[in-house]
Amino acid sequence: MKVQLLVSDWCASCHQAEKVWREVSEEREFEFEVVDMGQSEGKELVSRLRLKTIPALVVDGKLVAIGLQSKQQALIIVGAAPPKAASWAHHVGLSMGFSSRVAVHSSLAYLFIAGGFLAVKGSLFLTGFARVAPLHLFTLGFMTFMVYALGEHMLPRFTGNPIRSGSLAWWQLGFAHAGVLMLVTGFVSRLHWLALGGAILAWVALLLFMLRLWPVLWPREAGAGPAEDGALRL
Repeated sequence: MKVQLLVSDWCASCHQAEKVWREVSEEREFEFEVVDMGQSEGKELVSRLRLKTIPALVVDGKLVAIGLQSKQQALIIVGAAPPKAASWAHHVGLSMGFSSRVAVHSSLAYLFIAGGFLAVKGSLFLTGFARVAPLHLFTLGFMTFMVYALGEHMLPRFTGNPIRSGSLAWWQLGFAHAGVLMLVTGFVSRLHWLALGGAILAWVALLLFMLRLWPVLWPREAGAGPAEDGALRL
């Protein structure tokens, strides 16, 4: 069973609809996908099903519901689906995941720290062995963590493929934080081995991110009434 929830960023009730169906998809075994009507797949659904209202629910290619369903109603719709086994992969919808939010806040924190060096020293470069420490706070800190956050949230939406989450995402962020902090500390304290260890951990985090994005970027296999309360007319 494939369940597609057609949504849009400017639809107020779509966020609540996604929340309901996320909860149901964690309990029942079916393929769940949040499709933005701005995506090519979303445009195709709107055209083929002649949709005039969102959120809209499509099951196995057929329109089955319009508007916002309660969890009880959603469970009835997927009543034939068996209980779900644990899975690391999930489809990304409108709402940003918790690990993505953490990555964004981490990115801004590193930007704030690097900006402090810029405000005090007037440059992102110091003197001596610690010369590039503030620069790494900006590059490996601010820029890399922002790439992690946006890549994790946006790329699955563009491709429609799920991304691995759970412990793998947190190991990636953990290695990334340790890498930045060890690298910067190693430069400031002139401990070459600590800086090298930080660089290795930063590369490990990048490798984990690549492993998470691989199934997202790989081509996906081809898969086989009146408006309700909470619906938004187009």
